[in-house]
Order: sequence, then C-alpha cells, then structure tokens
Amino acid sequence: MTHPHEAIVYDVQRFSIHDGPGIRTTVFFKGCALACAWCQNPEALHVGPELTYDAERCLEGCTNCIDVCAVGALGAEPAGRVDFARCTACGDCVDPCPTGALRVIGRSWSVPELLPVLLRDQSFYAQSGGGVTFSGGEPVLQSRFLLELLPQLRQVGVHVAIETCGAYPFSLLEPLLDEIDLVLFDVKVIDSRRHERFTERDNENILENLAELVRRGVCVEARMPVIPGWNTDTENLEATATRLRELGLPSLTLLPYNHFWEAKLPRLGTDRKPLGIRTPDDDFYRGLRKELERNGLETRL
Repeated sequence: MTHPHEAIVYDVQRFSIHDGPGIRTTVFFKGCALACAWCQNPEALHVGPELTYDAERCLEGCTNCIDVCAVGALGAEPAGRVDFARCTACGDCVDPCPTGALRVIGRSWSVPELLPVLLRDQSFYAQSGGGVTFSGGEPVLQSRFLLELLPQLRQVGVHVAIETCGAYPFSLLEPLLDEIDLVLFDVKVIDSRRHERFTERDNENILENLAELVRRGVCVEARMPVIPGWNTDTENLEATATRLRELGLPSLTLLPYNHFWEAKLPRLGTDRKPLGIRTPDDDFYRGLRKELERNGLETRL
C-alpha cells in the first residue's frame, strides 16, 4: 500500500508534443474507473504494478526466472510462461531475465522523487509554451498526491494540464482546480447506455463533471478519441456537437485512432481483445470534421 503522498506511475515521458501545448513532460498514472474497449494504454487500467511478458524475447531452456519465483507463477515453456493469476508482480524475476522479456510496469513515486524529474526541462517549457501533463489511467484518482505536487509546480511557473475521462466524484477534482491551467476532457460517446456498453460505465457523472467545469470557468479542451465504427456515426457526432454547443464549448479536438495498443495485449495478463480496426485515411477525418462543423462545432486534429 502506498503512502498517501505516493502514487503508482508507469511512465514519465519527456519531450511530449501531443498532450497539451508546447513541449511537455507527461506523467502516466496507473488506475482508471473506465475500461474502454479501445484503451490506448491497457497497462494503465489496473492500479497496482503489473508484470509483462514478451514471449518473443524469451530464451528457450532458460530457467533463471523460474528459479527465483516464490509463488510458482512461471512455467518452463516460453509460450504461456507466466501464470498471471498467481503472479504478485514482486519483480524478483526481472533482473535475472537476460533478455528483458519480463518487466514490471508501474512503481510507487513520492512527490520529492517526481518533482525534480518534472523540472528538468523547465527551459523547454518556457521556450515552447509547454509544461507538465498528468495522464494515465486517470490522474484525478490520485487527487491527494496531486494536491501536494501541483502547487510546487505552479510556484515555479510550470503550466499544468490534466488528461481526464471525467469518471469520478467531482470532490476529487475540485481541490485541484486552482492549480490546473488546462483540462483535456475526453467526450467519447454521448448516449449513456452506449457509453456503458463500450466502457463498462455510463456517462451521466462524466457529463455532469464536464458541465460543472464549464460553469466554474475552467479552461477546458473537449476531445474525442476517434474509434471508427464505434463513435463516428452521424447520430453520435450530432449528439456530441449539440451537447458541447449547449455547454458553450465551441470546438472539439479529434484524437486520431491507432491500433498500436493491440500489440501490448499479449504481454499483459488480460482477456481484452483487439478490435481489428484499420487505421483511417485522411479522407475519413476530413469527413468527420465536415460533419461536425456542419453541426456548428469547430474541430482540431
């Protein structure tokens, strides 16, 4: 169990240019309240550290990992070597693995550990209008950790953004608002039942949180992850445009679909399946933008 001012982070990505304005450092937390069928970061869904296994890098006949596993979660055959149901993600098998086939994703960070990492690139933030973005997973679920960290970033003039799915009690987000410059808010599907079918949770609370942010005058950028055939039909596009216009949000950023997340699935202890969606071409996105703009919404890509 982590200290109240620690959080499980699975990646800190420097020189990011897709998670807010300018050059940024993006912090990816583990843990999310949704389970989107298309999640680009399936390794972030669960809160705790996880063992990943890349069978293609495993050496046949090597038993280094088996010899050190105290819970018997590792078998002799490279295919299906890890019994994820038994694995405790202790990490004892990682260092003995000569090829890096085994890796633990996610570790506990304290605020004093993370802060200097985030401040390394202050000069790049200043020159480019960038800063630090908190993503995941869902960063707002780490509210207590952020409540300690964010004021220290703001004290030295670092622009702070969060990427959020909006699925949490507003009371978790509220104490952070004075320390956040930009909220990148995902609007996936407007129909609540359909949203639940795709993400395992309805969106009533999500849309209420979005509306409350707008009422409070928070700087919000609405974004839609484009999932061809899932949320790109005329009905959802029209409903999305209508809802955002009603809230006074004039524009929508489209997040292009990619299938790279599917390559992660065999390495995780998950029953999630690839969607088999082809990456759309430019004409597809031009069509989406034209339809949204016909419904009174500016678009960005």
